[in-house]
Amino acid sequence: MRLDVNLSILFTELPLLERPAAAAKAGFDAVELWWPFDGPEPSNRELGALRQAIEDAGVRLTGLNFDAGDMAAGERGLLARPDGSARFQANIDVAVRLAGELGCGVLNALYGNDPGTDPGPGTDRALAVANLRRAADAAASIGATVVVEALNSHENPKYPITSSRAAFELIDEVDRENVAFLADLYHLHRMGEDVLELIDRHSARFGHVQIADDPGRGHPGSGRMPYDEIFARLAAAGYQGHVGLEYRHEGPGAFDWRQT
Repeated sequence: MRLDVNLSILFTELPLLERPAAAAKAGFDAVELWWPFDGPEPSNRELGALRQAIEDAGVRLTGLNFDAGDMAAGERGLLARPDGSARFQANIDVAVRLAGELGCGVLNALYGNDPGTDPGPGTDRALAVANLRRAADAAASIGATVVVEALNSHENPKYPITSSRAAFELIDEVDRENVAFLADLYHLHRMGEDVLELIDRHSARFGHVQIADDPGRGHPGSGRMPYDEIFARLAAAGYQGHVGLEYRHEGPGAFDWRQT
């Protein structure tokens, strides 16, 4: 199984530009990132510094989020938000260009929170579909896939896409060959889905896989998810992509579970 490490949730004790080298030192040859800049159009200097840090570390960028708003403040994407659509659209060509320069073939487009009773506009499904098509068409120019992710509602109560079924329905509506499912098995398991059955039935629709254990979002083996069987099912299903490590960790020994 080919693993990559998400540098937006692991190695965060280090400055961003030092994380690719730390991942390489820990034995990884691939990394992924949430959008790591404050806005949709960072300066060429900022983009160049990140690109150089990844190249100097000798790792490959295998996954990159489009700008999803202020993730630290709880925002979870801009696709379907009338108040965020212009920001998302401004980011498309920037993210695709950076992905292309680094050989990254997966771009994650988060749907966006629906504020519900909060002030401001809600989410707009037609807008999300239009933005996904726009992103997919841009990504096709570098041979990349845009992925749609379902999040769990316990931690993301305003996020509308909370099941594989909801994600598949959106993907089908977009109707682009290079739009696929990001199977974050932690989120799906937390929502009560049978992740083994999901792998057996739908792995051909996976554009990327991410993992953490449930409960706690720790490393595989820290919770109750059957990760030996999960890895075996992914292999049996012929999944060829990377599996992104997107778990929380504190203290030494973040990757000791790989030795067991």
